[in-house]
Amino acid sequence: MSKTVAEVIVETLQAAGVKRCWGVPGDTLNYFTDAIRRSKIEWVHVRHEEVGGFAAGADALLSGELSACAGSCGPGSLHFVNGLFESHRNRAPVVLIASQVTSDERDFDFPQAVDFEPIYKQCSVYCAEVRSPGQARRKAAMAAQAALAKRGVAVLILPVDVSMAPAPDQPDFAVHRASPVVRPSDSELDGIAYILNESRRFAIYGGSGCQGAHDEIVALADKMKAPVAHTSRAKDFLEYDNPFNVGMTGLLGTAGGYHTLKNCDTLLLLGCDFAWRQFYPDNARIVQIDIDPSHLGRRHPIELGAVGNIKDTVAALLPRLKPRTDRAFLDDCLARHDKAVAALDKRAAPQHFGKIHPQYVATLIDKHAADDAIFTADGGSPMVWLLRHIKANGKRRTLTSLTHGTMANAMPQSLGAKRAFPDRQVISMSGDGGLSMLLGDLLTAIQEKIPIKVVVFNNGSLGFVEMEMKVEGLLNAYTNLENPDFSKVAQAIGFHARRVERAEDLEGAIQEWLAQPGPALLDVVASKLELVMPPNVEVGQVFGTALYSAKALLGGRAGDVWDLAVDNL
Repeated sequence: MSKTVAEVIVETLQAAGVKRCWGVPGDTLNYFTDAIRRSKIEWVHVRHEEVGGFAAGADALLSGELSACAGSCGPGSLHFVNGLFESHRNRAPVVLIASQVTSDERDFDFPQAVDFEPIYKQCSVYCAEVRSPGQARRKAAMAAQAALAKRGVAVLILPVDVSMAPAPDQPDFAVHRASPVVRPSDSELDGIAYILNESRRFAIYGGSGCQGAHDEIVALADKMKAPVAHTSRAKDFLEYDNPFNVGMTGLLGTAGGYHTLKNCDTLLLLGCDFAWRQFYPDNARIVQIDIDPSHLGRRHPIELGAVGNIKDTVAALLPRLKPRTDRAFLDDCLARHDKAVAALDKRAAPQHFGKIHPQYVATLIDKHAADDAIFTADGGSPMVWLLRHIKANGKRRTLTSLTHGTMANAMPQSLGAKRAFPDRQVISMSGDGGLSMLLGDLLTAIQEKIPIKVVVFNNGSLGFVEMEMKVEGLLNAYTNLENPDFSKVAQAIGFHARRVERAEDLEGAIQEWLAQPGPALLDVVASKLELVMPPNVEVGQVFGTALYSAKALLGGRAGDVWDLAVDNL
């Protein structure tokens, strides 16, 4: 008996390495889910497709393996959009099977018919419809190949009449994984070395492209006595075992990294695709190395750009560089970094005027979490507490929405991370606004038996948005959240859960929470008006906050001004 198109596609994805498929079943997807049922691929049933997109992306990004998700026609596959935008921007290899109404009804405004191609082309490396049974095997292989080779989302649109049709006998189209050595030419390397050897205050700035290149970059910094700043996404790869580390720069960075980039005379960008131009040096020679040629000079003018894998390129560059002994610039940057870290640690205090500082929560989680824990964090304030207070050690991994900047990513991503690494502790650092946005998928953790650990920074506010308003000198509007007791909600679902309102109860509660064998949630009532300070405070920001205070006082909101003051002393 010949196989159906759905069976052929599932077979091809399985051969390409897919172990899990995240989604919600539905009418036009039935033949595909039936094929999944009879395969070795595990179906993970989420309650909302957006969660499936986040989870599949975390699964793929952290494991390095291909993951899949699938949805029914119309709203079903449309719901994946935000989760897959996040996954695509994280360069996670994911294949979406977007099922479709029958081919002969596509152009007649049929119920639930949606033209997925123009929608998903914005967040994919491959997007195509299987228009006939003879295309199924080849297009499935092409989708998987593109997702793995180009590191991103691939979308395969599958009309239901095609999915149920017999597939013709064809040779197998296999997926091939290439790992080439990519580095600049000798002449380009000589040119880079010439610029770096001429420098006096040389600095390195590393991004996510530095994954796997830790030792080479530390060797480069040692030879050149250069400080190493890094982007938020490079925290896991460059922060640990690095005596030249001066921290992050950028909007969420610290003063050490900011000073380094602003005061160097030569900057080497390694695997960076950095958005915030205001944090680059004003008058420095900039050399950029990236595996993607389209990224060269994309964010900021550069003197020289070269294409290469960071590990291979730095290894080839090292013999061309002259060793240095002068540490003046390096030591100055390290001292500023140490001062900035000490200031952050000082704010991570147990309590202030009876409030629990969110930094203190993050510090205690860092203290008691496993050495190889995986942390996810919602976009907004939780992301900042993770990046500033969870320490990298070469074993831990952190994941948050740094490029897409979405809310509600943490808990769904923790589901994907825990499924990919069932033996590792996975912690979701969730905001109250983020968690409540996709709250229903706490049920997924119970139904699918995924023992994630969720901490809720419960400040009754869209805190990051509120801070932005205050810095702009605006009265905060529409940011208040009327929350339930999240611990009681979680308990009703089946979680072990506890609420903490006093700082003296927090450490014991965190230890108890992390020790639970199943899904567990900790609802922490945290300070509402904790400011997230950028690495360099501009006059306009101070003016904006002062203007807010004046407006609030005149508007009869003196209590808000007092809270802002005492929470940030």
